[in-house]
Amino acid sequence: MNQLSIDQRITRAQRLLQMIEDDAPLLDVRVAPLSREHQESAKSHALLLAKLTRAEIKKLRKEKAEADRTDA
Repeated sequence: MNQLSIDQRITRAQRLLQMIEDDAPLLDVRVAPLSREHQESAKSHALLLAKLTRAEIKKLRKEKAEADRTDA
């Protein structure tokens, strides 16, 4: 199985985060026809996904720093 390098995983996570952040205004438009409860659920999910992605980026950067230290 071909695994992605830490740098590739960081780049992917950063792209995902950027997409989530860029999509926020469009999300408001897309969920406008939904009930208040569904709007809040969709927005909450997007916020949670962004939070988890930031945590993943932080974890990967720490992993990379440790690997760089080990290789040095």
